[in-house]
Amino acid sequence: MKEMLSVILGGGAGTRLYPLTATRSKPAVPIAGKYRLVDIPISNCLNSGISRMFVLTMYNSASLNRHIKNTYHFSAFSSAFVDILAAEQTPDNFTWFQGTADAVRQGLRHLRPFPAEYVLILSGDQLYQLDFVRMLEEHKARNADITIATIPVTAKEASEFGILKSSEEGLITSFIEKPKTGIEEWVSDTGDEMRSKGRQYLASMGIYIFNRNLLFDLLEKEHAESADFGKNIIPDSINKYRVASFQYEGYWEDIGNIRAFYEANLALTDEIPAFNLFDNSKAIYTRARMLPPAKISGTKLDKTLIAEGSIINAAHIENSIVGIRSRIGHDSTIIGSYLMGNDYFETLEDIANDQQHGLPVLGIGARCHIQNAIIDKDIRIGDDVRIIGGTHLEDGDHPLYTIKDGIVVIKKGSVLPNGFTLGA
Repeated sequence: MKEMLSVILGGGAGTRLYPLTATRSKPAVPIAGKYRLVDIPISNCLNSGISRMFVLTMYNSASLNRHIKNTYHFSAFSSAFVDILAAEQTPDNFTWFQGTADAVRQGLRHLRPFPAEYVLILSGDQLYQLDFVRMLEEHKARNADITIATIPVTAKEASEFGILKSSEEGLITSFIEKPKTGIEEWVSDTGDEMRSKGRQYLASMGIYIFNRNLLFDLLEKEHAESADFGKNIIPDSINKYRVASFQYEGYWEDIGNIRAFYEANLALTDEIPAFNLFDNSKAIYTRARMLPPAKISGTKLDKTLIAEGSIINAAHIENSIVGIRSRIGHDSTIIGSYLMGNDYFETLEDIANDQQHGLPVLGIGARCHIQNAIIDKDIRIGDDVRIIGGTHLEDGDHPLYTIKDGIVVIKKGSVLPNGFTLGA
């Protein structure tokens, strides 16, 4: 689709996803055992025929940059690309990105040489499968200047989003940011099916199509000082331009905090998950690592995803995701947990050296019990370790782990000695 360029926002500091964002940006956080969050918007674009993408990065961007560089390679005879636009100082600008609109504004000089009638703006930290071809077709059919992807939500959910109200012809007439009172005034006609589920309010998904010339004018002239699309540009544009709503009714999750991230991952283990990794027409692309198949010995598995390169001798794994190159020792139990795996394999010599120095091998040892936890990458967990998350634990940050909403997050690269116990 040569008529549209895509701009994917790399996100801010991602403090609500700490400690997963302590050393990486939100879009670089591993998801589903083998992907990164940024793979989702890029895959949605590729599946929609959009093959020219820019990813704007700033905070903790090294691993994100490396992932994109190692993953998205196209033929020399193709015009396709996924280019990284890092925040940079220039003679006319010495600041970091100040918001979503400012980030795109600072990247306009890189977009300008590429011909396209439309610019698609996406977040790098959302989970969804959306056909942007349909969104563009509706944009054209309504003769819109801007189209915003919206999702019907309930009154209870509405206070967490920017809420829009649309007319019968699908044009947005008003906008309010995270309403706390008077929500009944913001009901929209979302259709019979959505109304029957109580989803009568249109929430902005932070996904926009702009006519190219208008986007440049807005960012360089009308709103040359505005920082954000959602807070500044979109509300002001509703009364000046044709701003349309594209109503999406599928699965969408804004990965805003540890609880949302944890639940979104474990939901992938459902028998028929709302986010379908097994749909050929909506494939999720990621780095091809050429890893061996997973090897499993004597383990009872139930509702579990296991990534390639894993060596598993556990007794029982249930409702969990086991990431790439994971090692799990004999008689261990994993329940309701996400193990992100490891960035490398240890050799037999490495393991012997670990044992000689009293260091647990990379992975999870024998006779461990891990429940309601997220185990970040490259962690060494010794034998007889018990980690039991739950509401009985107080939120807090500690050298080896963080507890949020009852979920224990073991920090990347941590070493937990034999017999370590938390929450049991």
